[in-house]
Amino acid sequence: MRTRNLLILAGAMFLSALAGSLVGPKPALAVAREIIELQRDVTSILQGQKELQTQMTQDHTVQKTLIEQSADSVNKLNSTMSSLQKSVQDVQANSGTRLDTMSTQVQGLSDNLEEIKSRLGKVNQQLVDLQNSVQNIDARLAGGTPSSAPSGLAGSPGPGAGSTSTSPAGPPPSADTLYSNGLRDITSGKYDLARSEFQDYLKYYGDTDLASNAQFYLGEIAYSQRNYEEAVQEYDKVLNNYPKSFKLAPARLKKGMALIELNQKNAGVRELREVVKRYPGTEEERRARAKLKDMGIAVSASSTQ
Repeated sequence: MRTRNLLILAGAMFLSALAGSLVGPKPALAVAREIIELQRDVTSILQGQKELQTQMTQDHTVQKTLIEQSADSVNKLNSTMSSLQKSVQDVQANSGTRLDTMSTQVQGLSDNLEEIKSRLGKVNQQLVDLQNSVQNIDARLAGGTPSSAPSGLAGSPGPGAGSTSTSPAGPPPSADTLYSNGLRDITSGKYDLARSEFQDYLKYYGDTDLASNAQFYLGEIAYSQRNYEEAVQEYDKVLNNYPKSFKLAPARLKKGMALIELNQKNAGVRELREVVKRYPGTEEERRARAKLKDMGIAVSASSTQ
């Protein structure tokens, strides 16, 4: 019986040893497999990280190149803009006097067009008078009075009469003639001749509606000849002697610009501000604002109220 128990115990021990030999290695194999898979995952992660780092390095290089190219483009653009700005400033400096002259000529042409309308009626009347004179001469010639013809012809506008009308003792030219001649000469740049004609107009016809225009053009002539002190004096006569003239705005504008040319900046700025304040919506206000802006002087919106 004891032997049987020993045999049973030995069999159990054998089976236990066999089972242990069969079951024991399995956890070690599983761990080894997991370790291998983990190593594979780590290797894959490291490889991905390396590739990502390589890609980031390439992207950084590309971005750096693009930034450098952009900086070069910006520098070139700044250089181009500076050159363009300098060119514009040079053009403005060189064309300032020309623009003022053109402005004077345009104003002269505008006034000339206005005068054409008023002169048409006078021309028609002169034609009627001339026709009547011709008819009278024809009637006298047809009446057979040759002995009186020389005296009649002397009264007609012939060569002798023309020379008499231009003599120093003769009457002055008509207002229309002086004014239209002055406009023609100032627009063609004959400033000295135009000055003489406008001065004669003021001398003989200083109480007419166009007297303030003639006075204004005396200022324009002085300004065009860079005689800015005389120009200020002539513009002042427009402002002081003709309070209802439609040349007040351009006279004050050009007075301000003349003062600036005389290095009287504060006085010139005051005149330009007055133009902005008194004549809103006009071409003179626009030019005054532009001049103040060029000088770096701000004009608030309240200045136009």
